[in-house]
Amino acid sequence: MTPPAPPRRSLDTRNLAIRLATSGVFAVGFLSLMYFGTHPWAKTVFLAIMSFSVFMGVREMCLIARKGGHHPSILAGTLAGLLFPLHFYFAARTGTDPLPLWFVLALAGALIHFGALIFSKDPLENALSSQAITWLAALYMGLGLGFQQKLFMFSDTTLPNTGARLILALYIIVWAGDTTAYFTGSLLGKHKLAPRVSPKKTWEGAFGNLAGNIGGAFLVRALLCTEWTVVDAVTLGLLLGIVGILGDLVESTWKRSAGVKDSCLDGFSIPGHGGMLDRVDSLVFAAPALYVYVHLVHGLS
Repeated sequence: MTPPAPPRRSLDTRNLAIRLATSGVFAVGFLSLMYFGTHPWAKTVFLAIMSFSVFMGVREMCLIARKGGHHPSILAGTLAGLLFPLHFYFAARTGTDPLPLWFVLALAGALIHFGALIFSKDPLENALSSQAITWLAALYMGLGLGFQQKLFMFSDTTLPNTGARLILALYIIVWAGDTTAYFTGSLLGKHKLAPRVSPKKTWEGAFGNLAGNIGGAFLVRALLCTEWTVVDAVTLGLLLGIVGILGDLVESTWKRSAGVKDSCLDGFSIPGHGGMLDRVDSLVFAAPALYVYVHLVHGLS
């Protein structure tokens, strides 16, 4: 007998349409914010967006952990996570760092550990895992999105609206990779990238991701960061692409460990995109990577 032909891969056109419509709405809002990026109110609005994203991401991480039998604190994780973008905001806004990083870490520790000691009613057997996951959620979301705040706060006299340019560069490079990965993985994907962690991800999608990252970096070089060299574009495309793919797989391991498919366990999701964690899993590692590159190579601080 002739073995049956493998099913043809195809695009989910309905989800794609919803995804594109939602992306269009967000694009208009973010482009408007980036246009006014030099104004102080724009920095504050961006801080509000990052703060809301920290809350949503910490909340989703804690809900995933609770599915696995742990009991992290959404309140303590959110409050501790918010300290990081606030640190980057005030350090750049005032120039005096009124909320230094050492104080942020000390206060976060007090909120998480002393808060659990005073307010938690969970069994003592859960204390270690619950407080550890609360710390992880605070650091993961707080630092990942805090570095976006730091990038947006950049000001360089040689390049107007530097911070907005860097944030747009980050989004364009990462999202160009996500988009090409979606199409190449859906249409060409055959070889599993990490079947234990994420069965749908393929090597074809990963290579498409990197190609999209590099293409996005050259688009940024042509339109936004014209001082970038070809080496900058290729290096940043590969750097942000690799850490973005790894970040995606990291979040997948957490969901897989708790036996959940999406991070939005209570039904709240971004139409066509899933939960907040599903949207920022690449960005939380890509933002620090971009900062390290422009700091070490281009001298921004």
